[in-house]
Amino acid sequence: MNTPSLPRGLIVDDDVLYARMLQRGLARRGLRTAIAHDADTALSLARGEAPDFALLDLKLGADSGLSLIEPLRALDPRMRILLVTGYASVATAVESIKRGADDYLPKPASVAMILRALGLEADTALGDDAQAAPERMIPLQRLEWEHIQQALQETGGNISATARLLGMHRRSLQRKLGKRPGPERKPDPE
Repeated sequence: MNTPSLPRGLIVDDDVLYARMLQRGLARRGLRTAIAHDADTALSLARGEAPDFALLDLKLGADSGLSLIEPLRALDPRMRILLVTGYASVATAVESIKRGADDYLPKPASVAMILRALGLEADTALGDDAQAAPERMIPLQRLEWEHIQQALQETGGNISATARLLGMHRRSLQRKLGKRPGPERKPDPE
């Protein structure tokens, strides 16, 4: 009896801890993945053994995950490519899809979210604990932080220009920048 082999993946993220956590979570579901922390290593690994899917971080130090979409797609047109980013914005989502990404997920993307985006049901034979956690909305503070980061990027890091762009006082913006949102908390059971 031949069982279909589970997909192999490539995780490309410069956040070493997040990449390892993701790799462990996918390994618990029986998925084998390799990790690359930069674009050159990612392309080298993909050329060695073309993965079935790739999880690309948008920001890779000086590189961008967007620049990896087309070369990876050229290696294997059937490869599922997901852009996973902590800097989610409509502009980067549109750009990633235009370049050939199959999906766009905000960080921290759960293993269940990734499995769904890859077309693998979380409750299939991918492990005993693979039940999908109920989805939660991104907290408002996190969305505000990411919106500010996008505005900062558009103004080249100029605080005064960013404050004008956002229609707020410069000091208010500086206070908000000093309060980076922490990790999301689990909702309290009622």
